[in-house]
Amino acid sequence: MTTMLQIKDLCHSYRNEMGDTMLALDHVNLNISQGEFVAVIGRNGSGKSTLAKHLNALLTPDSGECLVIGMDTRNSNFLWDIRQSVGMVFQNPDNQIVASLVEEDVAFGPENLGLHSKEIVQRVEAALKMVGMSDYRQHAPHLLSGGQKQRVAIAGVLAMKPRCLVLDEPTAMLDPVGRMEVLEAVCKLHREQGITVVFITHFMEEAVAAGRVVVMNEGKIILDGAPADVFSKVDLIRSLGLDVPIAADIAERLRQAGIELPAGIIRNEELAVALCP
Repeated sequence: MTTMLQIKDLCHSYRNEMGDTMLALDHVNLNISQGEFVAVIGRNGSGKSTLAKHLNALLTPDSGECLVIGMDTRNSNFLWDIRQSVGMVFQNPDNQIVASLVEEDVAFGPENLGLHSKEIVQRVEAALKMVGMSDYRQHAPHLLSGGQKQRVAIAGVLAMKPRCLVLDEPTAMLDPVGRMEVLEAVCKLHREQGITVVFITHFMEEAVAAGRVVVMNEGKIILDGAPADVFSKVDLIRSLGLDVPIAADIAERLRQAGIELPAGIIRNEELAVALCP
């Protein structure tokens, strides 16, 4: 399987307001293959958003390497190709929406690529369809709900045809309905288009939707594995200041009360089946 993202001993530091150097990423090693859906979780300050910004060269390493399909992010000659390959979606969709109509906003990126108008129209139509926003193409973005705005922002990135989609806490500013809309859109993209997804989140129920979960703390990767394996380590997850999915929490409490349950329960449906076979 093709390696999409390869991170080797990556270190990155910031200076705080006092002028002191703070290590945000501490010798991080991570490989992500083409077509994977990886959730990255961690409490505030764990380094997950800093890591996300390295994946399309918004930041570059102090030391170590970040390779995007073999291209070193520190090499400015690769910058355009890297950002074509890895699309970024951020917390606040208002910061990514630039036009007065949905279809114009989604067309903004392809227009900057200098594409023919027919190709732009096709890309806009395809991108809006992928996120379920085709019926809103003539709407004003500022009149949409938060979840709809974020889906438009995702469509704008998809219209550039990236091979990898990096979402940096895209649901942090949304209500539960908006969060569900965005997560469902991303899952559909991964399932139907096979796009590589890196989903930064602090909502455990979103992380469960991924095929792989990476847990960060103090700039380091602490856990990396399938959701069922990662969230089975309830005590460790909690010691890092994180929650676990509700089903995993209840299952662990029932086991402690003497009720035999299979390992790896992380979804409500799995818990229901285990309790009512």
